Amino acid sequence: MKKIGVVLSGCGVRDGSEIHEAVLTLLAIDRNGAKAVCLAPDIELDEVNHLTMQETGAKRKVLVESARIARGEISDIKTASAKDLDAIVLPGGFGAAKNLCNFAFEGPNGSVQPDVLRLIKEMAAAKKPICAICIAPAVIALALGKDLSPKLTIGTDQGTAQGINGTGSRHVDCPTDQYVIDSDHLIVTTPAYMLAGSIGEAATGIEKAIKATIDLIK
Repeated sequence: MKKIGVVLSGCGVRDGSEIHEAVLTLLAIDRNGAKAVCLAPDIELDEVNHLTMQETGAKRKVLVESARIARGEISDIKTASAKDLDAIVLPGGFGAAKNLCNFAFEGPNGSVQPDVLRLIKEMAAAKKPICAICIAPAVIALALGKDLSPKLTIGTDQGTAQGINGTGSRHVDCPTDQYVIDSDHLIVTTPAYMLAGSIGEAATGIEKAIKATIDLIK
């Protein structure tokens, strides 16, 4: 059975993984006959009250919060290796841009969390597919932009697209129900809630992107 690493960034759209996107990703992987292997970095995040959407001043652990989505079946990404995975997927949510990297604060001048960066680079070097959803393509842009100049999409937001381009990556506009494939580098991206107005709209693009990712596995 193909093993797909799912890189989570917490639990909640404002400070971690977007829960709808994460669950839709897990469902699509299962429906395509593959096994999801959930991963997250063991670092702290700044907690956001999702009722008020305001930071609380408290800290939480990304790995512990991500375990809520994974039903406890999750590992520290530090222990993950490209040799044990057939592909990886990064769901969106602000955690992707705040915890997996600092694109939210530094834009194209940002950096990627070291353990996340290592795994992304390992997967790219091994020519294994990488999928990123919503804002998560920003993580891929920071990790691979200067070396590979990959084609990526976050939808149609021009400000974010300029930030993606600023990393050396090439942004491609894309509707929420579609995806972009960089066939040279085996990278699949889809806008999801960067554009979607409902969970159904997000699901359409995610399901297509996950199938396309699994189809790229050699």
